[in-house]
Amino acid sequence: MIQEPAASEPNVTPDVTPDAETSDFEFEPEATRRDADVSESSRANRGWWDRNADEYQVEHGTFLGDDRFVWGPEGLDEVEAELLGPPEELKGKDVLEIGAGAAQCSRWLAAQGARPVALDISHRQLQHALRIGGGFPLVCADAGALPFADASFDLACSAYGALPFVADPRLVLRELHRVLRPGGRFVFSVTHPIRWAFPDEPGPEGLSVAASYFDRTPYVEQDEQGRAVYVEHHRTIGDRVRDIATSGFRLVDLVEPEWPAWNTSEWGGWSPLRGNLIPGSAIFVCERD
Repeated sequence: MIQEPAASEPNVTPDVTPDAETSDFEFEPEATRRDADVSESSRANRGWWDRNADEYQVEHGTFLGDDRFVWGPEGLDEVEAELLGPPEELKGKDVLEIGAGAAQCSRWLAAQGARPVALDISHRQLQHALRIGGGFPLVCADAGALPFADASFDLACSAYGALPFVADPRLVLRELHRVLRPGGRFVFSVTHPIRWAFPDEPGPEGLSVAASYFDRTPYVEQDEQGRAVYVEHHRTIGDRVRDIATSGFRLVDLVEPEWPAWNTSEWGGWSPLRGNLIPGSAIFVCERD
């Protein structure tokens, strides 16, 4: 089984078989908007990703590849973006990826000569990382309580991992500030905040504003007893900037990838139709002074 590391054991490789069984719900979760605190969000999303990791990797694995670093559904690749820096400068760098999933980004980093550590809250996602392989540490832990010593990493990254799913992103940002060395860079991508004002639909029905951009009430899917089984949290652009600043980082760039002509795929509410009209992702480039 995947073991959660103690604070003194940062490099824990899961000892698991890649074909472990996962269980499905026998009910259709109810979608609602309500409050969900730190612990409820963490518990719900750990369970959701464990249950849905197989389907996620089947549906999106080809697009993501085994060893590509893709920042979001638009397909922006780190090879061209160089948001962590030129690839040739990554060699020998200690890099933490949070919300790593099957660790595709970490695998690409390792190929550049970096020393990545892939962290995810989901055991099952890390089983897929183990199945693909890579030879770098896989750590199962909550991003709000990182099991690493201070100043352990030169860089940190997260492609749609952790930040959209936590009730208080400042907990994660402060932990990342702690484990990064002075001058370290943290780059993360999330759903573009403006998307919360639109229905999550890839077609024309997803082009009309249907909710307040300023309504920060979390999106929650809950079971028959009202227990959250999936939680996603909304932060405005201003919220994200303030979270970054108050956590000790300096925002050096904000990237809003345009939808490229080559990408004809749909991913949930992301699509060429919507991508050519409104931003779908926001990528924040932060540095630790």
